[in-house]
Amino acid sequence: MTHLRDLLRQRLGGLPRAYWALWAGALVNRLGTFVVPFLALYLTGQRGLPVSTAGAVVSLWGLGAIFSSALGGWLADRVGRRATAMTGLALGGAAVLALGFARGVPAIAAATLAAGFLSELYRPAMQAAVADLVTDPVKRLRAFALMYWAANLGVSFALVVAGYVAKRSYLALFAADAATTLAFAAIVWRFVPETRPQAGAPAAHAADGDGARPGARERGPLADRVFVAFLVQNFLFAFVFFQHQVAMPIDMAAHGHSPATFGLVTALNGALVVLLQPLAGRAVARLDPSRALAVAGVLTGAGFGLYAVTTSAAGYAAGVVLWTVGEIFGLPVAAALVASLAPAHARGRYQGAYTSTFGLAAFAAPGAGAWALRHLGAPAVWLGCLGIGLVFAAAQLASGPARRERLGSR
Repeated sequence: MTHLRDLLRQRLGGLPRAYWALWAGALVNRLGTFVVPFLALYLTGQRGLPVSTAGAVVSLWGLGAIFSSALGGWLADRVGRRATAMTGLALGGAAVLALGFARGVPAIAAATLAAGFLSELYRPAMQAAVADLVTDPVKRLRAFALMYWAANLGVSFALVVAGYVAKRSYLALFAADAATTLAFAAIVWRFVPETRPQAGAPAAHAADGDGARPGARERGPLADRVFVAFLVQNFLFAFVFFQHQVAMPIDMAAHGHSPATFGLVTALNGALVVLLQPLAGRAVARLDPSRALAVAGVLTGAGFGLYAVTTSAAGYAAGVVLWTVGEIFGLPVAAALVASLAPAHARGRYQGAYTSTFGLAAFAAPGAGAWALRHLGAPAVWLGCLGIGLVFAAAQLASGPARRERLGSR
């Protein structure tokens, strides 16, 4: 028991109470992550949309998220983390519920765009708040890893439940998703104070997360060449990763697998993160961020590339194992790296730009994946994912020296 207490103190200790409130809210929110993973199946199955149309509609979620992330980051720096997060979560929950009642392609498309915009408005503010609350670089990586762990714990539960609920009522999925989002807003309102650094406060030292060069205080994230290169690379990673939203379920359905099977296979992703991420945390932390991200690119590309040669549920599950380990090496490291590269006064905008790359990928990947499945065939889609993953890995290794120089490490 003493050893267990020491281990828990080592892994969980030293993080402030407000951080744990954000952690709990993220867990609650992810327990209701029902709509996005099943949106393509809902549109093709319940609404009878062609695959290409469904892919285009799902892409609108990502289009909304692109602009939402940029605005959310700006509001987080100008208005505050707390107000931005609460507003985004409350409006996002309402928009997801409205999507469940939408009928007809124009209404569904408009509701999807609105839901994608409003549902992602909170994210840069939440990530900036984590960076504000946890300034030590080692603890910060652990904090982002724990947030990522909580998100996957929730999703692993949500996907299994949603697969069975979807057989009876898709509307219930939308309602539950909205309810958990609103619950997160309530947690922020009750337990999370404003964390935004005061205007005019002295900049933090690079070791405390202000990794920008002198003069960066007058510039935004898109004028930071090192950071822009990271954004382009992250888009490539996210483009491959988001093929699990449309291309993967459609490909599985084409090979006779049910929505419940898709839910079980993809739930393996969250379950593996829950099991493996705490064990892998130390190993990942020992690696230079660029090398950890390169490993993530190889494994993620290989995981999706495996679908070019398998059509069984076990084969899809094996691919999930590979790209899940890629996630474990990549996503927490990337979030912590963004926090370190950002000056303290611009954390919201840097996190917003970073989150926008996921929105851009979520916009581009579904339509591109659906089009490629129809016109090029599944093997081309999955081999393309493998190629992009390898390009991403090479780019990470090439960018490492400039990032290490920026952060002052040798």
